[in-house]
Amino acid sequence: MTGGFLPEVALDRTSPVPLYFQVATRLQQLIEDGEMPVGGRLENEVDLATRLGVSRPTMRRAIQYLVERGMLVRKRGVGTQIVHPKVRRPVELSSLYDDLAKSGQEPRTEMRLFEIRPAPDHIAEALGVPEGTEVTWFERLRYAGGEPLAIMHNAVPVDVLPLRREDLEQHGLYELLRAAGRIPRMANQVVGARAATTAEARMLGDSRGAPVLTMTRTAWDESGRAVEYGSHLYRASRYSFELTLTS
Repeated sequence: MTGGFLPEVALDRTSPVPLYFQVATRLQQLIEDGEMPVGGRLENEVDLATRLGVSRPTMRRAIQYLVERGMLVRKRGVGTQIVHPKVRRPVELSSLYDDLAKSGQEPRTEMRLFEIRPAPDHIAEALGVPEGTEVTWFERLRYAGGEPLAIMHNAVPVDVLPLRREDLEQHGLYELLRAAGRIPRMANQVVGARAATTAEARMLGDSRGAPVLTMTRTAWDESGRAVEYGSHLYRASRYSFELTLTS
């Protein structure tokens, strides 16, 4: 393959950091900064290894590192192609819409379901309201950079915030809550993982059984009132939760 992107990668051969990791992290930085354009092709593995003065196994391992993180994809007859950088979301009280907008990922929302209905027992319990309390229940497909990223189900008590379908198509839920003075201050969040069903994979543009991350959350405002319950599903190939641990 010729005509691929020729990244500039400076290597420190005196560093204890493995060469493959130095190459991979530099390429990751170039992708995240937009210097390696999405859809473009990477210089072929042999030429890139020769130009950087590393072995082919080292170069192959660096590329595989980024393939596994959803930043590069190998296509037969095409070569190694640059794809949208993976969304790394810090584990803090924020919304996906806000996080995507801040990172320049151009969020877009497709509303799949919007209705007012009585809360079933598990949602009523999560929200701390009597079973049958009216909630606005909605399902959204969230896009980032033009590609489907997450399937999001949410319930908001009607007396907390009257919602309109068109508002949720144009704004994030937390943005609407803040505008109404219902600022989420605390949340309980559970993160998990499983395989996508056929229907979920179809919505996400992925294959049946592809790994997905799951997240359920209940958020409360400063008065202690539950303002939303969410059950979300994310493409693991394009999304990860990030947290910092200290001792």
